Amino acid sequence: MLSEGRRGLERGRDVVVGLVETHGRPRTAALLEGMEIVPRRTVRYRGTTFTELDVRAVIERRPKVALIDELAHTNAPGSGNVKRWQDIDEILDAGIDVISTVNIQHLESLNDVVQGITGVPQRETVPDEVVRRADQIELVDMSPEALRRRMAHGNVYAPEKVSAAMSNYFRVGNLTALRELALLWAAGKVDDQLDRYRADHGIADTWETRERVVVALTGGPEGDTLVRRAARIAARTKGADLLAVHVVSGDGLAGADPASLARQRTLVESMGGTYHQVVGGDVPRALIDFARGVNATQLVLGASRRGRFAQILARGVGVETISLSGSIDVHLVTHEEAKRGRRRPERDRAALTRERRMAGWAVAMAGLPALTAALAPFRDVLQLPSEILLFLLLVVVVALIGGMWPAIAAAVGGSLLLNWFFTPPVGFITIAHPENLLALIVFVLVAAAVSTIVDVAARRTRQAAHATAEAEVLSTLAGHVLRGDAALPSLLGRLRETFGLDSVTLLERVGDPTPDDQADPRAWRIIATSGAAPCTAPATADTDVVISDELMLAARGQLLNAGDRRVLEAFAAEAAVALRQERLEEEAELARPLAEADKMRTALLAAVSHDLRTPLSAAKAAVESLRGDEVEWSEEDREELLATADESLTRLGRLVDNLLDMSRLQAGVLGLALQPVALEEVVPRAVDDLGPLCDHVEDDVPVELPDVVADPALLERVLANLIANAVRYSPPGHKVLVTAGRYGDQVEIRVADRGPGIRPEDHERVFLPFQRLGDRDNGTGVGLGLALSRGLTEAMGGTLIPEETPGGGLTMIVNLPVHTGAAAP
Repeated sequence: MLSEGRRGLERGRDVVVGLVETHGRPRTAALLEGMEIVPRRTVRYRGTTFTELDVRAVIERRPKVALIDELAHTNAPGSGNVKRWQDIDEILDAGIDVISTVNIQHLESLNDVVQGITGVPQRETVPDEVVRRADQIELVDMSPEALRRRMAHGNVYAPEKVSAAMSNYFRVGNLTALRELALLWAAGKVDDQLDRYRADHGIADTWETRERVVVALTGGPEGDTLVRRAARIAARTKGADLLAVHVVSGDGLAGADPASLARQRTLVESMGGTYHQVVGGDVPRALIDFARGVNATQLVLGASRRGRFAQILARGVGVETISLSGSIDVHLVTHEEAKRGRRRPERDRAALTRERRMAGWAVAMAGLPALTAALAPFRDVLQLPSEILLFLLLVVVVALIGGMWPAIAAAVGGSLLLNWFFTPPVGFITIAHPENLLALIVFVLVAAAVSTIVDVAARRTRQAAHATAEAEVLSTLAGHVLRGDAALPSLLGRLRETFGLDSVTLLERVGDPTPDDQADPRAWRIIATSGAAPCTAPATADTDVVISDELMLAARGQLLNAGDRRVLEAFAAEAAVALRQERLEEEAELARPLAEADKMRTALLAAVSHDLRTPLSAAKAAVESLRGDEVEWSEEDREELLATADESLTRLGRLVDNLLDMSRLQAGVLGLALQPVALEEVVPRAVDDLGPLCDHVEDDVPVELPDVVADPALLERVLANLIANAVRYSPPGHKVLVTAGRYGDQVEIRVADRGPGIRPEDHERVFLPFQRLGDRDNGTGVGLGLALSRGLTEAMGGTLIPEETPGGGLTMIVNLPVHTGAAAP
């Protein structure tokens, strides 16, 4: 990273160092010499000072390139973002290029793999997507031996740490495995970049960057031979992929033996390949489309099983596929079934619907006799060209309705009727004049041309409609994701509705993969499903998409063609993202209570240490002074020391009570004794609890107020905490005012002060434990008073809310239900 930055400087680019950790390595520090370094930001946390990347300073400096080390780093608490990669996102959004560094063990997808190899968990990770979206990734590759030599020379760790590092984490086996992981991950990134480049530039031709062998299966007995032959071809190149594909007829009717296909599928998967099924009326075109879609380099087909006469009439799938293959190598493999013949299912390749073709035949059969009968009386008036034009009009109508074959039949039938009824000599299938023969030939050619155009137009219309539907589905999916509505049930439901499927199921593998697990329901568990009768294993699906080694999308209801599979794969990829997001949210929900509890314990330890020590120290000093005989204390001094000890112990007891009550509240075991309570009795006792500070309080509670439903002791604690908090923040010369009044079926108790008040956005924060807004030390208490007061009030069925005091200050309002005479709960 630093070398690239120095090269940029030499080329005149504006490069700055946002943050680089040298870890005391002199050669790294030497590369920083002469480079502009943006000062770091200081963060204080728990009495310790940390330095972090100053995002604002980098953005305000606005360099062309910023060098920022350790992409996976976790920022200190109190920073703007949790992770450094989030800081880098802000800098990128500001239009500044960033060069960063990351180790292979910090990639989220490889975290558990690295732990299994090294035995060391990596707590700092970065999502793979963050790294993959980089414009350029440079793999810094080094052999394990070379890296260990650098360590032995002291270039990585201090001399006293080298031996321990080389015998633990940096063993040759560990480094070799990590190196392979890095190479494979980088190769996957290259594949992604290549696919994106080919898609962006509309490149449909195959680029032979990696061997991918596709074998076409018909379900016939020769399939086993083809699979083994294709596997041997793939085995010649290390890392080659093997894919098997079966093309189902356009009408969705399978023409192969399902048992044979299932056996061949198992055979393919046992050899490390994958099995796919696509729908297509034109088998050669479907095979080539699939092969190009997966960027295949070789296609394996079986030699034709048709006889010689059948091959004379039609070229066959193999010959047609070769003519369409382009740069894909096609292997025609001979086998024992070659030329033995086979029954082929009928293929419905017509562009027009069956209803339109039947309507065309009906118009032809009824229209020709009707037109002949209508023109017969005018045989002596009309000339033959006029009669031909009228018959041609009928043939064009038939072509527009029913397509080619009804039009050809109408043209032939019309020509015969013209010859018999209207061409001299009438009543004979002969033509006396050559120009009449030419007219009839042109008549048939025009009919054939028009019907062909109609047929082609119908095919193009269907293709355009299919492309439009596919674009609309992808657009809907994109909008679905952008709106954040990516829950698994919603995605699977939309997929099922889009293709009219019976059910769509997301399956996850249980345990390690085995050759026979595709049909074993025990090897899979259902993560989410939409529709009836979910698939319990991939083999029970009509169409399946492999998402990863563990995840598979299985659809039941109909077979999808090669074009529709692209949309299905887009849904499958989004389903995997949604699943990961749901699981991350579940993990976050599980971790949140633990984090809150940890935060509570940390804050408690930080706060209680001072608040317990202060009254204990004061009480101990007073008692020791009274017990000592070095000083003769006067009666007045003895009373003052005793008062100090008593006040300190009272304060300590109140603190312990608050801590115990807060723990009971959080555990849900706080005991309540709800009963009718008179406020004119509770409020004075709460004021008296303040001791000498009670002179700073003025209460105005009408005696005619009705009783409230509350626990007397807890209500007294609540009011004492609120009044004490108000007195603490009231300026000298201003008393805290305690009032009460009835509003409907509630009694409202107000504790108002004239202190600095609290900003509206902080009203809820003051009720969090250990929050003392504006305080810098622990001298004023652990900050449990307001949190405990709200918890106790809500436990009694009331509410505690803050509002601004008119003229300045803060008012705490306690609402409690009025006692109506019914038994207290």
